[in-house]
Amino acid sequence: MATYILMTKLGPGQIEDLKQREEIGREWHQRIKAACPGIKFISHYALLGSFDFMDIFEAPDEETAAKVSFITQAMGAVNAESWTAIPYGRFLEVVQEV
Repeated sequence: MATYILMTKLGPGQIEDLKQREEIGREWHQRIKAACPGIKFISHYALLGSFDFMDIFEAPDEETAAKVSFITQAMGAVNAESWTAIPYGRFLEVVQEV
């Protein structure tokens, strides 16, 4: 499976409800599991910067990774980007092939 990074920026209304983040996060995770059964979450971080959260996950294909972004946006994120991540060792191999 490929590795992806989801970068999430919350909407203003969600920032005001930070104390409810645990429950919102549980609901988000359940929706992802139901819609994307092949997803494997590796880690989840709260950030202090232009994005509020970063999730690292594995997905079987780009369409499944895109669903994670779509669900995140449907739950109120103003920005949810899924980026492909290449393990560094494989990156070096690819560079050598060029």
